[in-house]
Amino acid sequence: MLKVARLVDGKAVPLETPAVFCRETTAASTERLTSCVPGGDVGLLLALMKVLEPPFFLLYILHTPRGEGEPGRYQSPSVSAEVAEDFVSRFGDYLGADARFDFWVHSPSSQATIVWDRHNQLFAYGPLERFEAVFLSRGFSEGLLPALGTHVHEYRSEFDTQAKSVLDAFEWIRTPLRPEDEQ
Repeated sequence: MLKVARLVDGKAVPLETPAVFCRETTAASTERLTSCVPGGDVGLLLALMKVLEPPFFLLYILHTPRGEGEPGRYQSPSVSAEVAEDFVSRFGDYLGADARFDFWVHSPSSQATIVWDRHNQLFAYGPLERFEAVFLSRGFSEGLLPALGTHVHEYRSEFDTQAKSVLDAFEWIRTPLRPEDEQ
């Protein structure tokens, strides 16, 4: 199960992605590493988090709710590495296979942010050399990411209960979606 499927002859076909990453510069002149998350493997996010200094702030951007709560940007309180890792592990299947949200991990002391978006792409800002070492240790190679092309997002009913549990996991601070959050 993946967050995104490619449309082939009108049928949704799971979008399998290679283990590649690339360094790029954003329009705002910020450098980042960009990758896909093959198989929606939450282990990649956990490995990247391990090279950062706690505490962490988690941001759960619910842009396409299915009855579990209101759309919005849900920011966690400051959490320890253990709490953040437990959250990511507990909800790993949901994080890797459903596209109703984007998920961010921010480490103020490392000046780093990791973004896992609805397209199953990951963007890592901050200590790029440390992040690059994680990608390489997990068998990734440097290369171009495949174009998404015509695709559909997967919103899976089997994750509706987990989606509600995510909102119950912390005393989130909810703010409205920003224009760039909406589909």
